[in-house]
Amino acid sequence: MNRLSRVEALKELAFEKKSFDGFLVANEMNLLYFTDVPGAACLLIPKKGQGVVYTYGVNYEMVKAESRKFNVELVKRGENLAQKMAPQFKTAKIKKLATDAISYDTYHMIAKGLRGKAKVKVQSRIVSELRKVKEEKELELMRKAGELTSLGMKVAYETVRPGLTEIQVAAEIEYAMRKKGGWGVAFETIVASGVHSAYPHGGCENRKIHSGDVVVVDMGAMYEYYRSDITRTIVAGKPTEKQRKLYDVVKAAHETAYQAIKPKAKGKDVDMAARKVIEKAGYGDLFNHGLGHGVGLEVHEAPVLGPSSKDRLEVGNVVTDEPGIYFVGYAGFRIEDTVLVRKGQGENFTKGPYTLEAEA
Repeated sequence: MNRLSRVEALKELAFEKKSFDGFLVANEMNLLYFTDVPGAACLLIPKKGQGVVYTYGVNYEMVKAESRKFNVELVKRGENLAQKMAPQFKTAKIKKLATDAISYDTYHMIAKGLRGKAKVKVQSRIVSELRKVKEEKELELMRKAGELTSLGMKVAYETVRPGLTEIQVAAEIEYAMRKKGGWGVAFETIVASGVHSAYPHGGCENRKIHSGDVVVVDMGAMYEYYRSDITRTIVAGKPTEKQRKLYDVVKAAHETAYQAIKPKAKGKDVDMAARKVIEKAGYGDLFNHGLGHGVGLEVHEAPVLGPSSKDRLEVGNVVTDEPGIYFVGYAGFRIEDTVLVRKGQGENFTKGPYTLEAEA
């Protein structure tokens, strides 16, 4: 699906099924999805006619050069965005406007600028529904992001050892991905060692790794704005029997969930498949988050795999599979991959070792 067909798909959902006659895209990632270029302030899509991208001076030349499928309007310094858009509302005869996830201030500014000439209603799920099913071009970019992420995790296994700090390990991971073409990190790299590994988002600090520490590494690469996500649990030294036992439970839950990631599967049922493995082993209370989430232009997007999820998987969804067990005061264990939902079995975009042992 190219930019025009994305717009047509939006029009079908917003105009034909919901009876709106205009859609305002203001969310940063949604703007990137439609325009293929960062830096736009907003995109106004009327029911009839061409869409208009509004942008401030600092990004105007870039947006104008790279967003060729839309008209581009400059919002000058000191100019009110809502007032700038007002003539287009009149020209396109927009009376019922839908918009995506915007701040209260932006919503208030738009509503005030319209002065009652059009009704404004937030409809954030319309674009998220479009984005959660990936196109083939998007999948190509996510496969590349997955390759870079897997490389980063290989470096983590080669780097984790007593005496290094968490920050030093993260630096080696990120440098390796950048050298091979990564555009940046998908999110702040987590290297959480020792008791901090028991915090699902344990951070990355100037903390030294000690012999025998459990180290949870959660990281991802970004490639052409698309992201990937992986977690592995590594022991800095020889794992104990207790560490192996807990890791094996998580590994079994991870594999069980992977087998359940199929078209038409309910998000809550995939979560339950992993959760039952951990509960049967006696650690159900220590799995304190949902199994996974969608990945794409953002590292957290639709669909959701969790106990209260209302999503049902479709071919083209990309989700994470990340069960975990977290003993506060001792250690945490998590294994995560980024998985494409396709006919039959899912496809792992992330590879990486499935072992507790760091590479000496």
